[in-house]
Amino acid sequence: MSRLYGDPIEVWVRDGQPVQFVWRDRLYTVREIQDHWVVAREWWKTSDADPGERRFWRVGAAAGREVGTYELRFDTASDGWLLLRAWD
Repeated sequence: MSRLYGDPIEVWVRDGQPVQFVWRDRLYTVREIQDHWVVAREWWKTSDADPGERRFWRVGAAAGREVGTYELRFDTASDGWLLLRAWD
C-alpha cells in the first residue's frame, strides 16, 4: 500500500540522480533507482530558460534499518524537491 505526502525534502544529487534525501528530519540513502520519468507541460514554464519539467524518481532507500520505496519529484520551475509517495 502507498501513501501520498507531497512534503518538501532536501536532496543530494550525483550524476543527475538523487543519492540521499532528508524527510521528516531523517537522512535516507538511495540504494537503487527503480524508475525515472519526465513530464513536461508548457504551462509549467516560468521563463524561456525553464523547460517546464517535473522529473520523477522511484527509489529504494534506507534510513538506518528502515528500508522502503519512495517517489521523489524535482520541479524545474521552483528548483525544489518533494517526496510524493511512500510504500509500506
